Amino acid sequence: MSRVKVSSIGVSLDGFSAGPHQSLEHPLGIGGMAMMEWAFKTRTFQSMHGGSGGGTGPADVLAARGFANVGAWILGRNMFGPVRGPWPDDEWKGWWGSNPPYHVPVFVLTHHARESIVMEGGTTFHFVTDGADAALARAKEAAGGRDVRVGGGVSTIRQYVLAGQVDEIHLALSSALLGTGESLLAGIDLKALGFELTERLGTEHAMHVVLAKSA
Repeated sequence: MSRVKVSSIGVSLDGFSAGPHQSLEHPLGIGGMAMMEWAFKTRTFQSMHGGSGGGTGPADVLAARGFANVGAWILGRNMFGPVRGPWPDDEWKGWWGSNPPYHVPVFVLTHHARESIVMEGGTTFHFVTDGADAALARAKEAAGGRDVRVGGGVSTIRQYVLAGQVDEIHLALSSALLGTGESLLAGIDLKALGFELTERLGTEHAMHVVLAKSA
């Protein structure tokens, strides 16, 4: 049975998962990259982005688990790129080059229609203009019983969590202080939504917690 999960989401000490003013130079907003230092150092991250090396410890195990059994992804428009409004052309194809790290269908929420983009390695970006529910339905169908991973950005994750459609959340709490940005969980009652803490693991660069819906 397909499950919906949020994995490897960095959270600052003051509760933000993205800094302000996202741009081409600042994909996670100003200061946002500091929350993902733990991931950058893992072998999983290096391998997914064409690199080599990286650590193979507990943080890497958690990073790799986030990709296991995933049959489709959902991304918000901002997660796909910094372009706003109608697409000016077909030049922008994401942050990740010709071979993105997804290797499965990816459904991008947007208000502006665009033809699907077939990339190397099995990734195809589909642009969904009829809402989050439609994107989730298409993702679950494409996943074929495997999991659907909601990759961000913050507003997209919040939308699915508030709708009660997320089954598991893995957060990496960093030592970064952003001061401002996009808050991931402000105003969300996770307990009322049925979540409970199922795992907790401290590593060199982050405290990892996994929250899952109680049976």
